[in-house]
Amino acid sequence: MTSAIIGPRTPEQLDDLLAGADTVLDDDVLDRIDEIVPPGTDVGPIDVAYVPPALAHPELRRRKDVATK
Repeated sequence: MTSAIIGPRTPEQLDDLLAGADTVLDDDVLDRIDEIVPPGTDVGPIDVAYVPPALAHPELRRRKDVATK
């Protein structure tokens, strides 16, 4: 059996990834992303029974409480 384990391999790589954790995309960027890959698009039908909560409940897609932190 093989599997891919993804993630940082060094503390420096982890620091670089964590530096982007506070990045907030504005609505224009999110709208453009939605144009490229519309919400609900199945880009990898590995688990077709799973529906992410943000797709099942559109009000969860752009939570203002997260954007204001």
